[in-house]
Amino acid sequence: MNAHSEEGADARERDGSPVTRRSVIGGVVGAGLLEMLSVASPVQNGAMADDLPAGPGERPGAGEGVLFTADAPRVYTREQWNARPPRRPAKVLDRRPDHIIVHHTATANATDRSLAHAFALSRFIQDFHMNKNRWDDAGQQLTISRGGIVMEGRNRSLSAIRAGDLAVGAQVLHHNEHTIGIENEGTYTKKAVPRRLWDSLVEVCVWLCQSYDLEPSKAIVGHRDFNKTACPGDVLYARLPALRRAVAERLDGGSGPPENATGDGLLPILPPLDDLT
Repeated sequence: MNAHSEEGADARERDGSPVTRRSVIGGVVGAGLLEMLSVASPVQNGAMADDLPAGPGERPGAGEGVLFTADAPRVYTREQWNARPPRRPAKVLDRRPDHIIVHHTATANATDRSLAHAFALSRFIQDFHMNKNRWDDAGQQLTISRGGIVMEGRNRSLSAIRAGDLAVGAQVLHHNEHTIGIENEGTYTKKAVPRRLWDSLVEVCVWLCQSYDLEPSKAIVGHRDFNKTACPGDVLYARLPALRRAVAERLDGGSGPPENATGDGLLPILPPLDDLT
């Protein structure tokens, strides 16, 4: 949930609020608000989503969430997660982005994988971006929960992707008009990436590379590649080479999402993926 964006800089100039160190640490929320999302989670004392049986077409443990694949992309819309109206419609450019930016939200590493939690996450991000950063809307185009649920972020993003266009977000300072951003729920400075999130991240990147005719080895980057920030965390950033390879393999004829999200063993020194973190 990035506080480091072109639109954010404009907003700070308008309202006179300072650019703080927290705003460039990475993630929208920052360390001081890590607990807020977990407090707002709808499942606290009952069974975690991982303990719930999956229905037809659902990823095990995802509750009501439907498995995202590039071949049948299931993106939950703003209407479904009950987004607020934006201050103004997003600008849509009649051209494709040239980079896919991987972020982490810098929020708590929640254990709730449910659809309700994912929707609460999207509302939380939007509220933070609009109320605290004073942006027009959520900054990122897409959001992935730790349960692997994929949601539309900034208004007009989903229709723009389907048309091969770019809904301009507010997620990378000075680079919003040629990039598309994916927020990944959690903090990955030290913790491993959940398997469900990783599987969906791979498939979302496949989908975007197909939609925009992008080469994953060049297009998929981390927030820190453009701005001075720790985002998307050392652990997730270290896995970007594996992400690029996994996406390339799918584009070259892979039959479906990876069976083993830890990869093909080519980089055993990388941090593992972990459903429990």
